[in-house]
Amino acid sequence: MKRLIHNGTIINEGAIYKANILIENGYIVEIGKNIESSDCEIIDATGCYVIPGVIDDQVHFREPGLTHKGSIKEGSRAAAAGGVTSFMDVPNVKPATTTNELLKEKQKIAANDSIINYSFYLGATNDNIEEIKNIDPRSVCGLKLFMGSSTGNMLVDNPETLKEIFMNSPVLIAAHCEDTPTINANIAKYKEIYGEDIPVTLHDKIRSREACYKSSSLAASLAKEYGARLHILHLSSAEEVELLDKGNINEKKITGEVCVHHLFFNNSAYSTMGNFVRWNPAIKEESDRKALISAINNGIINVVATDHAPHTIEEKTGSYTKAAGGGPLVQHSLVMMLELAERGETIMQKVVETMCHAPAQLYNIDKRGFIRKGYKADICIFKKESWSVSKENILYKCGWSPLEGKTFTYKVVETIVNGATVYKNGSFNEEIKGELLQFAR
Repeated sequence: MKRLIHNGTIINEGAIYKANILIENGYIVEIGKNIESSDCEIIDATGCYVIPGVIDDQVHFREPGLTHKGSIKEGSRAAAAGGVTSFMDVPNVKPATTTNELLKEKQKIAANDSIINYSFYLGATNDNIEEIKNIDPRSVCGLKLFMGSSTGNMLVDNPETLKEIFMNSPVLIAAHCEDTPTINANIAKYKEIYGEDIPVTLHDKIRSREACYKSSSLAASLAKEYGARLHILHLSSAEEVELLDKGNINEKKITGEVCVHHLFFNNSAYSTMGNFVRWNPAIKEESDRKALISAINNGIINVVATDHAPHTIEEKTGSYTKAAGGGPLVQHSLVMMLELAERGETIMQKVVETMCHAPAQLYNIDKRGFIRKGYKADICIFKKESWSVSKENILYKCGWSPLEGKTFTYKVVETIVNGATVYKNGSFNEEIKGELLQFAR
């Protein structure tokens, strides 16, 4: 069956233009204004924008072992409703994904349950260097390295192990960078003053810019010393931007990701939303938010993602020292970025570049991330239509969002994965399953 996306406004590779897209056997076979359509299923995109599907390079879908608050099936549905067509899931689950065998088990779960495309990071530990050396670069997105606090044995703080990892990883190293001793010292300082009742408004002073920069700069120095390919995740401070390579995206060795919450919120939100805007790393000053947006607009930070990390409401409440860090965002990341464009803080072409093109380029994803002839037909269609986030339209298993009550200007209406519609106007086609991402390495 051929499908024709008709009369939409395409945003792709820096341009905005009207054209039709012909899809056959899951691939884009033609792009143009005068495509014959007599034997096609017509997807009417009149009044809508058409972009490549969003690729989220950092999600916590919580499976296996933590499915009381999220799962691959639930996460992929919420992602599809947000225009996301591919995800990369991190390894801090139960058991942690620190062997290639456990990684294959997660791939099997996704093959059965995910309605969008998927890949999984292998997690680094202080003692799994042989597993790291045996990663399959064609089917594994990268190595997740926690150079900051994590669960289980995934905090890698042994200097010799770090050296081995940066010397030997056959894939991109995606690093969470926060210095644990600095964070622990800050917690101890504030416990002396407040006991267990530390105000959440101090979160960015505890998980501080100094903690972030100390760890990020160490990662960057190791990458430079050993020639490793480093991608620093969820940058949160102005200082860290200077650690990234500049220039042509395809030639960079040290790149960065920023998450939508670090672009959308600043630390004033702690006083009204408390633990529900508590992420690790912390949202920081308005000056940091503006610096991160500027770095996106200038092409220094290349990727925008979510670090989607659902917790139950019970896990998010309570005292500062007990409440979990993280929140669900994968359903709303695209409309958040489009809202920033509507405000004039960025432009739509940059949203598409950072959420669709750049993840495909930096991870070398095979034939995805662009609207190009011969590429997989992963496509998001959205339109300008005001709507508000509410309990009734939140799709997260955890049942809440830090965006409840917020009104957005743009709305996702249809998400196409490998040529098939998986989401349309609130309905899902769960007979369709995503594919394991392949990497041209």
